[in-house]
Amino acid sequence: MDAAESLAGGRAVRSAVVVNPAKVDDLDGFRASVDGVLTAAGWPAPHWYQTTREDPGRAQTAAAVEAGAEIVFVAGGDGTILSAVSALVGTDTAMAVLPSGTGNLLAANLGLSTDVAAGLEVALEGGLRRLDVGEVDGHHFTVMAGMGFDARMLDATSDNAKARIGWPAYVLGALRHITDRRMDVTVRIDGGRPIRRRAQTVLVANVGRLQGGVRLLTEAKPDDGLLDVAILTPRHLRHWLALGWAVLRRRKRVPSMEVFRGTRVEVACDRVQPRQLDGDLIEPSRLLNVQVLPKVLWLCVPQPAGHPDLAKDADAAAERAHRRGEGRSPGDQRV
Repeated sequence: MDAAESLAGGRAVRSAVVVNPAKVDDLDGFRASVDGVLTAAGWPAPHWYQTTREDPGRAQTAAAVEAGAEIVFVAGGDGTILSAVSALVGTDTAMAVLPSGTGNLLAANLGLSTDVAAGLEVALEGGLRRLDVGEVDGHHFTVMAGMGFDARMLDATSDNAKARIGWPAYVLGALRHITDRRMDVTVRIDGGRPIRRRAQTVLVANVGRLQGGVRLLTEAKPDDGLLDVAILTPRHLRHWLALGWAVLRRRKRVPSMEVFRGTRVEVACDRVQPRQLDGDLIEPSRLLNVQVLPKVLWLCVPQPAGHPDLAKDADAAAERAHRRGEGRSPGDQRV
């Protein structure tokens, strides 16, 4: 039986937690809190799996699925999420995100920020969506892949800075590369005509939020079988400011940015560039070849309906989580 059937039938759900211990300050307290919330809701206590430096989560998630977990809670940074996704693609086991680490891009798109209680509430309430997943060189992503400026920004942003000031640390990383030389790229979408540009970055997105909750691609839908391709071509600081202002104002037309859509995207650059998947750096290359895998991942979401914004009901879920916590006995552990 899968998570959708169990939740729809009101049955207790078998679950597991895959956690990166380096991303949780008090692992024992975290475990007691999660176990307490789930058992108070009538679910069996989850099985726990810890990631390692050698395996950031794929084998642990696969083991949880093999053991019968219907929902796998993933607590870690972007690398842990990506590893878990690769093990869950094509299965009937759902993933629930418990925000951890210094910058979790999928959690940002779910509107969960660092709210672990809300992440648990989302799973308990049974909001599920079957999402598309992107694939690059055998690696999977749920949010976006990128080549060029965005990956350089991530590489320039230290974990210490992210831990101290949160997502604004990425702004500091961006400023270090905002005047970098542009790259000559050729983009082909679904084998069509080549699109040649001098670009700062090319992003291939399944959903559209960046760090800090900023929606770069307002029309991107997580389950339409398509990828949104954004080519950013600012030449100098004034262009970057105009682009950023239009994005913040949610303008339909954004200067220095073109958007295309397709199921298969091939990006070729004139020189080797850094690349990233969902905020996690992968091996640099001159190529970024992406394809969409339609509706291959069950994800616990605040809003189970077909709204394109996965964070549609996040604030309400957080409030319900707070009320659930107030209803527990004073001696209970809380997330």
